[in-house]
Amino acid sequence: MSRRVLLSIAVLAAASAAPWVVSNPSRQNFLILAMMTAQLAVAWNILGGYAGQVSFGHAAFYGLGAYTSSVLLIQFGLSPWIGILAGGVLAMLFALLIGWPCFKLKGHYFAIATIAVAEIVQVIFTNWRAVGGAVGLYLPLREEGLKAFVFHASKLPYYYIALGLLVLTLLVSQTIERSFLGHYFRAIKDEPEAARSLGVNLTRYKLVAIAASSFLTAAGGTLYAQKELFIDPGSVMATSLSVKIALASILGGVGSLFGPVIGAGILTGIEEVTRQFFGGSGRGTDLILYGMIILAVAVYYPHGVIGGFKAWSQRRAARARSGSTG
Repeated sequence: MSRRVLLSIAVLAAASAAPWVVSNPSRQNFLILAMMTAQLAVAWNILGGYAGQVSFGHAAFYGLGAYTSSVLLIQFGLSPWIGILAGGVLAMLFALLIGWPCFKLKGHYFAIATIAVAEIVQVIFTNWRAVGGAVGLYLPLREEGLKAFVFHASKLPYYYIALGLLVLTLLVSQTIERSFLGHYFRAIKDEPEAARSLGVNLTRYKLVAIAASSFLTAAGGTLYAQKELFIDPGSVMATSLSVKIALASILGGVGSLFGPVIGAGILTGIEEVTRQFFGGSGRGTDLILYGMIILAVAVYYPHGVIGGFKAWSQRRAARARSGSTG
């Protein structure tokens, strides 16, 4: 068994035991939020990291997942487990619809287009009375249980559901990374014209990337809706949420499997610290820190935390070799 597999098993075991070691409810909630953010960052990384299509509109997919499962539950009594699939499919279809024209744009033009699309979706839902409009939707209180996806006595089940969804997203990401799709995505990101000359259909594989990314992002939206039992456009479709999702992956290291998980842990920690130190008066402080982090990463660690660690390891190994030969 390889060292990487053993390390992954050890990390998974530690993550599974963490809620029992950390008994404080607020800290358990922090762990849940960190898991949820990590799952979204890993999903974003499929499109933004591997395929190189930087999106700042993923909150639209997240919100579609949250609203689809919530409306199906409120209006038709359908299980949120079915809502996860329905929301994922709807978000995927929407992603394919907007991806076709948006992928004709390159670089920052594509990023701006994704922001515009997300803003349009948020405005539509804010003024759409059938789904609650600006007031939002309150999910009905039901008898708790895994089948109902509702837990009142303890938040621990949400932790393990978030962990399971994160592990599933990591497995999907790893499968893509090691398959021919991963090679195509990296070719599209690094040398698009060379990939085109070799017969790679750029638009087709970009659509594959955004489809997988949007489906998994929408699943995270359903989890949020069930955990909070309330959603509105400002909480599940805000541009700041899209920025946070992208930044978690960028900070940890785009194009790497576990970089987004590390970045999510750092950003969630920043949110928690600003909430504790500033409370309501610190609204927006986390966004200021996000901006400072972006500048620091761009200047000192352009490949993220993972890239910085690899570079440090390589320099240390080079010094060790030079020392032994000297």
